[in-house]
Amino acid sequence: MIKTQQPSTDQPILTVSNLNKLVHDLLENQFPSIWVEGEISNFTANAASGHWYFTLKDANAQVSCAMFRFANQKLSFTPKHGQKVLVHARVSLYQNRGNFQLIIDHLEEAGFGALQHTYEMLKKKLSEEGLFDEAHKKALPLFPKCIGVVTSPTGAAIRDILTVLNRRYPLASVIIYPTPVQGDTAAPKIAKAIEIANQRHECDVLIVGRGGGSLEDLWPFNEEIVARAIYASVIPVVSSVGHEIDFTISDYVADKRAPTPSAAAEIVSPDQIKLKQQLKQHYSYLYQKLNQQLKEHHQTLDVLKKRLERAHPIYLLQQQSQQLDYAAHQLRSQIKQILEQKKSRWLHLSTTLQQFHPRHRLEHMQYQLNMLGQKCERSVNHRLQMLQARFQTLARTLQAMSPLAILARGYSVITDANGCVVKNAHQVHIGDAVQAKLHQGTLECEVIKSIDEE
Repeated sequence: MIKTQQPSTDQPILTVSNLNKLVHDLLENQFPSIWVEGEISNFTANAASGHWYFTLKDANAQVSCAMFRFANQKLSFTPKHGQKVLVHARVSLYQNRGNFQLIIDHLEEAGFGALQHTYEMLKKKLSEEGLFDEAHKKALPLFPKCIGVVTSPTGAAIRDILTVLNRRYPLASVIIYPTPVQGDTAAPKIAKAIEIANQRHECDVLIVGRGGGSLEDLWPFNEEIVARAIYASVIPVVSSVGHEIDFTISDYVADKRAPTPSAAAEIVSPDQIKLKQQLKQHYSYLYQKLNQQLKEHHQTLDVLKKRLERAHPIYLLQQQSQQLDYAAHQLRSQIKQILEQKKSRWLHLSTTLQQFHPRHRLEHMQYQLNMLGQKCERSVNHRLQMLQARFQTLARTLQAMSPLAILARGYSVITDANGCVVKNAHQVHIGDAVQAKLHQGTLECEVIKSIDEE
C-alpha cells in the first residue's frame, strides 16, 4: 500500500494558472498607468492580428511590451529597432507564459517628441512670415455690442464664457459658432467657423478656444489652417486654449491671448459694476463742479453788490443791476442746459439698457416655443389621420377575407357527425349524416351518393 505524503502547511495550494491570474489581477488593479522611456529592441509588426510586440530597454534592464492594433493604428510612424521612445502603458502579466509586460496605449519619439517637433517647426515658419508681429494685432473694442465664440457648444469652455459675460456685461449679445475642438477633423471646421463669422459681420470681437487637455487634445489649435484663418480675420480675435500653462500657435497669431476661456470673457467685456461706479463718479464730479461754480458766481455777485454800493451813482447802479440780472439769467440757462443734457444722456443710457433687457429675448423664445407646439400638434394629427386611414383599409381587407363573406356568396361548409370539415368524398359514406353550414342557418343532410372527382 502506497501512502501519499501531505504538505506540511495550512495554506491553500495554488495551480500555476491561479498564481499567474492572481499576479495579473494585482498588477492590473493596483499599479497605475505610467510613462516609460527606453530603446526599442526586437520589434515585431508582422503578426496576423496587427499587434506590435517588442522589448523596451535601457543600459541595465529590459521589459516586454505589447501594443494592440487599435492603439498602434493611431500612430503616424512605425517604430524602428534602436529608436528611443516614450510610452504610456499599464503594467500587466501575460498569464499563459508568466511574462511581466507593458500594455502600451500611446507611443511617441523620446526627447523632443513628434508633435512637439511639428509644433516648433510650424511656429518658426509662421513667425518668419510675420504672422506673430505686433504690427498686425488689432485693438479690441471697449464696448462690444456682439461677442462671437468659436468653440464646442457642449464643452465647459462655453459655459464659463457665458457665465462671465452674463455677470460682467449682459448688454452684449453672444453668438456661438459651433465647431468640434478635438480630433483630426476639428482644425478645418474651426477655420471655417472663423471664416463664417467674418462673412456675416455680426460680431465686434471673436473668442476662439476650448478648455484644457493634453497636447493631442489641443492640437487642432496648432494647425496651420487655423492659424491662417485667425490671421486673416477682420474681426479682432482672442485666443483662449487650455489652461494658463498651455501655449498654442493660435495664441501667438491672435490679437490677444487669454490664459483661460473665463479670462477671455473678462478681456472682451467691460465690468458693468465698474461702469456704474464710473457713472456715479462722473455724476458726483459734475454736481460738485456745478455747486462750486454757483458759489463762485454768488461770491462774484456779492463783490459786485459791494462795488455798486460803494460807487452809489444811480445810473451806474441801474446799469450794474441790469448786468447782474443778465449774468444770473445766463448762469441759470447754462445750468439748466447742462442738467438737461445730463438728463438726456441718462435717459438714453436707460433706454439702451432696456432694449437689451433679457425680457425681449425670453418673449422671442416663448413665441418660438408656441410655434413648435403648434407644429407638433399638426404633426400628431396628421399621423393619427394616416393611422386611421390604414386601419380602415385593413378592416376592409379583413372583411373581404372573412369566411362569413365567402358563405354570403352562396358557398357552404360541410361537417361530419364528429364536427370535422369534409374536404373530399372519401371522408363520408352513403347514409352518413352531415351538416351544411350556410350563410344563414344550417341544413341536416344524408349522403345518398358519392362522386369521386379528380
